Amino acid sequence: MRHHLVIDGNAFYEVDDDCMAAKKQKEEERLKKAAEEKKKKSRKDKSEE
Repeated sequence: MRHHLVIDGNAFYEVDDDCMAAKKQKEEERLKKAAEEKKKKSRKDKSEE
């Protein structure tokens, strides 16, 4: 596990880099899937006209 500290005034946070990378990857996959579904819907709407 990789960690780094973020110091913000009197507060500090320990960030798990592996967790953040996995979270970012899931978000990118979710956005890609949403874009594909939007594209499919757009095609479907055009074919119904």
